[in-house]
Amino acid sequence: MELVCPAGTPASLRAAVEAGADVVYCGFRDATNARNFPGLNFSRPELANAVTFAHKHGVHVYLACNTYPKAGSEDIWHKAVDDAVAIGVDAVILADIGLLRYARDKHPDARLHLSVQASASNEEAIRFYHREFGVRRVVLPRVLSLEEIRMLNRRISVETEVFAFGGMCVMAEGRCSLSSYATGESPNMNGVCSPAAHVHYEERVDSTVSRLGNFTINVYGNDEKVGYPTLCKGRFRAMDKAGYLFEEPTSLDVTAILPELADAGVTALKIEGRQRGKAYISQVVGAFRASLDRIANGQTGTRSNLAALSEGQAETTGAYRRSWQ
Repeated sequence: MELVCPAGTPASLRAAVEAGADVVYCGFRDATNARNFPGLNFSRPELANAVTFAHKHGVHVYLACNTYPKAGSEDIWHKAVDDAVAIGVDAVILADIGLLRYARDKHPDARLHLSVQASASNEEAIRFYHREFGVRRVVLPRVLSLEEIRMLNRRISVETEVFAFGGMCVMAEGRCSLSSYATGESPNMNGVCSPAAHVHYEERVDSTVSRLGNFTINVYGNDEKVGYPTLCKGRFRAMDKAGYLFEEPTSLDVTAILPELADAGVTALKIEGRQRGKAYISQVVGAFRASLDRIANGQTGTRSNLAALSEGQAETTGAYRRSWQ
């Protein structure tokens, strides 16, 4: 399976390539990608240099242009597609239907991938994107079980890419508006979920309170590890009970089920984390490269050594081995 790795900066891209990535994905330094954080992403010259470096090492580069254009400002997104193709990226990752149509019509030979932000999780939706826009690969939302992915791959003719490591999004990706209610900034339009400028922590004698905007998301006891305040991962009180909606905040890690994902017909594994530093990228990519190489050599029983890099220092296989409905 292809190992698709994040790069929020040129330094992280080099680290991913040197650690064993098959593909590195990145975005321009503007609103066209869903990790539009200060200090991250690539200028046009930086991306051109990155593509040259990656290709020299036999590594592909994908450009994420996966937010939704604002009415009247479509030229920004059109230019991102045009520039990515001119620079020579190996695929453009898109979510918006209008932008997919533009890319197909303007650049018929460009390889187009469907972003997880499109939230295409069934064969009818995927066939539509393939038929209408020539999409070659779909990044599946993190809500499908292994068996559902296996059945889907039997019925579609495009490649599937699934998330392998990193933050868990427990909502319907591409359709979530929770963060925008608290902060006024949409995850799908502005490329930010729980933007850092709206995050606050309050230290108390016996606890730590995490807030997003004016909303309290969690209250942690002194014996608990403090997580990032994302609305869907907060603790809520309902029916006289307080707890997490699905499971405690943990990071996705599929190391233990890599053979099962391959058997289900998965083409590529996506590591999440364009906002992470090069040391993190190097360690995670290197660990997955080693695990995939062991499997390729016929070894079994792959185990992860990445717990220290996981949210809450805990891991989950999420919906792949669904423990909730």
